Amino acid sequence: MIHVCSLARLNETIAATGARRVVTLLGMEDHVPLPSQIARDAYLRLHVHDIVEPLDGQIAPDAEHVERLIGFVRSWDRAAPMVIHCYAGISRSTAAAFTAVCALSPHRREADIARTLRLASPTAQPNARIVRLADRLLGRGGRMIEAVAAIGPSLPALEAVPFRLDLE
Repeated sequence: MIHVCSLARLNETIAATGARRVVTLLGMEDHVPLPSQIARDAYLRLHVHDIVEPLDGQIAPDAEHVERLIGFVRSWDRAAPMVIHCYAGISRSTAAAFTAVCALSPHRREADIARTLRLASPTAQPNARIVRLADRLLGRGGRMIEAVAAIGPSLPALEAVPFRLDLE
């Protein structure tokens, strides 16, 4: 299973879930030490900001970032949970978790995955740029984009409550 959380809740989420694999989506300026329970080869750090269009001084998520994410989640043996986090646990991490479930469960409908995401977290607002890139790379024909649009806007929050997404 995949757990999603904010940076502030990362260590407690790893401890509570027994996760042994972590994805971090933060800017270059955000320092996050590798959690001691996580092996270096079980950790993916993507340097991206939470933007949907290029912006001076910011790193927009691009196809290479999403390709690395997809490759990392596909190499997961699923023996222990994975944690995906960003700064607030609302946008980048929820887009990455949605991408991960779509990549690992190609038989599942995008709309079902997105509805499950919304039920798990009313504050989830997946980053549209990451979703758009993932949709193209996974060959989902626009269905990931449509599914996220269909769940509507999130409840306002400064930080999400950690939540879980199952692959099936």
